[in-house]
Amino acid sequence: MKVAQFTIKGEAGQRLGVLHGEEIVDISEIAPDVMTLIRSGPAALEVARNSMSRSAYALDAIDFLPAVNPGKILAIGRNYAEHAQEEGSDLPKEPLVFNKLTNALSAHGALIRIPFISDQVDFEAELAVVIGVRAKLVPEDQALECVFGYTLINDVSARDLQFGDGQWVRGKGLDTFAPLGPFITTREDIPDPHVLRIEGRLNGEVMQSSTTGNMIFKIPRLISYISQGITLEPGDVIATGTPDGVGVFRKPPVFLKRGDVFEVSIENLGTLRNPVGGA
Repeated sequence: MKVAQFTIKGEAGQRLGVLHGEEIVDISEIAPDVMTLIRSGPAALEVARNSMSRSAYALDAIDFLPAVNPGKILAIGRNYAEHAQEEGSDLPKEPLVFNKLTNALSAHGALIRIPFISDQVDFEAELAVVIGVRAKLVPEDQALECVFGYTLINDVSARDLQFGDGQWVRGKGLDTFAPLGPFITTREDIPDPHVLRIEGRLNGEVMQSSTTGNMIFKIPRLISYISQGITLEPGDVIATGTPDGVGVFRKPPVFLKRGDVFEVSIENLGTLRNPVGGA
């Protein structure tokens, strides 16, 4: 099942929907948002899955909102060997965890805004994990039970700020730098999240192409590792790292510019598409 937060074009008010074919079925009577759906448990999910009789809208009649409104966006650096190698870095011995600020959260179709303080804004196509339960000290063999579902994220990065500051918070956390969505695909529909093709495309040209099986640290390891010291809450997002092919390490470098469109596509999850504009 694919769920999304959205508004109807020209109308106010957030809604929650389930994808059926080329339409989104409004299930706001069951839950007004993803956080409520997650906290309502399996019974609400089952009702949502069988909600064919409710109001439906064509996808071009809606505007997507961020797939979830997390309390935390935790991201993993250098989690694909080829990406670490293109960066000239050693492979990490443990997951490298950093945070994306929630003000960076954005939606499918929304502008990635290039701020006046950076002229090296880069793209990173990633698989994102949405946590479904409160998770603390989770064993690896139980970690996937903590997952509500999977979605797509672009870990947009201002490289001049990231490398110039000597730490990553500002370069990774600027406004609009975490497009997330359009849908969350629930866990039961993705029996193995480590066999999915992942691509990043700039104006239709493939820049990144890999499979989630190439992650150094797989999702159970990430959830377990993080939860040893950071309590994961329902709705929290883990961005699992990006494959090689990012713009900054190309020769010559390729950075996002106004008028560009960047797409993240992941097998069985869909495509996250964002135009690029000014601040």
